[in-house]
Amino acid sequence: MSERLEDIAVKMVAGGKGLLAADESTATIKKRLDTIALASTEESRRDYREMLFRSDDAMKKYISGVILYEETLFQKAADGTPFVDIIRAADSIPGIKVDTGAKPMAGFPGETITEGLDGLADRLAKYYDAGARFAKWRGVIAVSDALPTYGSIRANAHALARYAALCQQAKIVPIVEPEVLMDGEPGTHDLARSEEVTRWTLRIVFQELAESRINLEGMILKPSMVIDGKKARKASVEQVAEATVRVLKETVPSAVPGIAFLSGGQSPEEATAHLSAINGYDLPWHVTFSYGRALQDASLKAWGGKPENVAAGQRAFAHRAEMNYLAAKGSWTKDSEKAA
Repeated sequence: MSERLEDIAVKMVAGGKGLLAADESTATIKKRLDTIALASTEESRRDYREMLFRSDDAMKKYISGVILYEETLFQKAADGTPFVDIIRAADSIPGIKVDTGAKPMAGFPGETITEGLDGLADRLAKYYDAGARFAKWRGVIAVSDALPTYGSIRANAHALARYAALCQQAKIVPIVEPEVLMDGEPGTHDLARSEEVTRWTLRIVFQELAESRINLEGMILKPSMVIDGKKARKASVEQVAEATVRVLKETVPSAVPGIAFLSGGQSPEEATAHLSAINGYDLPWHVTFSYGRALQDASLKAWGGKPENVAAGQRAFAHRAEMNYLAAKGSWTKDSEKAA
């Protein structure tokens, strides 16, 4: 495979394939495993992720890349095969989450700044040597009547841009992820407020990317959809798609090869329906998915931490991956769910 950033970026988003976000931190994966009453240990985390990565049907047909947590990038399967090799064998690209989390932003109550720039250049060199060819950094934008502030958006956008520059210097494609929260507090904002904040955020993000001299053809944008707050959900699938496309066309340069949406707390079916509706429009980018829970939830429940349920977990993963593959082509319908 080509090592050009531009070629890697296109492969990550083209042809209806999308990204599996398996980059949950140790604390987050514990919460997931708690839902099936399975203790979070290095072995149980390995077994869960191995179940996903060895899902040949899903990985080869529908998944272009996997975002890994640092532990997983260097981890091996039960038989000693490095996870990176299993992912590559499926013609999928290994990636790595590199931020160290969103922390309270001093002087900005209710807002956060994502940390992890210190020492990032050295870490990226190590990740590249381990096989990672793309990375991810998430900036978090809170929404209320008073939030976000310009200062918070600007600080997070600047961090995203500095991260992206370090990635491209290290020959790693940056996924730039500015998440406008749907399920944060208070979560009562309407669709119009979400559209306003998302537009504002993306404009500032691309200003910062330009000032940091980012090669737009060698990056991927991972935004949230324009969607009303979790406690105020009224917008239809069509309204969400229309608002999202309007904002993207106003803010995202056509030089960006692809947009891989996060699911942001939507149910798996919602995330699929919205993605398909967005792809019903004529767009200048490849538009696909980069989902965590929306790809994994059914699989986790079907597996249940039991070796005898591995095949059931893989079937559930393949089903959701196929549904999102169809959505990335704009051809998913409710009947697709029944037919699969």
